[in-house]
Amino acid sequence: MIAALPMYARADNRAAHDALWAGIRDILHAQGIPAPETLDHETAHDAVWDRDDLLLGHICNLPYIAHYQNRLTYIGTSDYGLHDTPAGYYRSLYIVRHDDRAKTPEDCADYRFAYNDPMSRSGWGAPHAHMTRLGLALKPTLETGAHRASLRAVAQGDADLAAIDAQSWWMDRHTQDASSCRIIGQTDASPGQTFVTAYPQHANALRTAIPAALADLPPAHLMTLGLRGIVDIDKRIYAALPIPPKPALQSA
Repeated sequence: MIAALPMYARADNRAAHDALWAGIRDILHAQGIPAPETLDHETAHDAVWDRDDLLLGHICNLPYIAHYQNRLTYIGTSDYGLHDTPAGYYRSLYIVRHDDRAKTPEDCADYRFAYNDPMSRSGWGAPHAHMTRLGLALKPTLETGAHRASLRAVAQGDADLAAIDAQSWWMDRHTQDASSCRIIGQTDASPGQTFVTAYPQHANALRTAIPAALADLPPAHLMTLGLRGIVDIDKRIYAALPIPPKPALQSA
């Protein structure tokens, strides 16, 4: 059996994630539900989602709707209390370098676009849908593997534009890379990262345990995670999200 919370996992918030899981685990144990002692920090996030023994996972809504909504049981959607965003939702923030003249995403025609992953709603799916609705096209030129790496690519001049998950931006807001960039717009709101399980019989217990464990976390851990709770979002809203085409990398 495995539990993993990979979507915003970093070395500097591992202790907070571990404390959150310890609280969830103890609540489950008190109900006679088996649960692993510790979070898995080693297995690749997409490999975690394929595990038949996944007790608790965290997944981006694009791979969830594309591959896993009929394989994993929905528990709830993460609420990070993001500004100007409904509970349980998030947006992607368009960023350019501070010295760039662009004021809106519409000013960024032919900009070299960095994205973290072709199966990321925030890094690729949401900006693709948003720009398509505006009658514009992105020019994907660099796949970075992570929002933090996309931010760095823009800051260092390896790309001109990226769409950064608002929670990821909040986590990196005090970094040198963030100070070298500015926000010029945002996408429409989408459901946030989703808690899932391969054990449907434990979904209700997990749905109760997560907010209860959050309520018992020390304030410092709560501040580090930024997680306010979970909300229930109609699966039809997930199902209505478009699956974007795979980025066709272009030369710079």
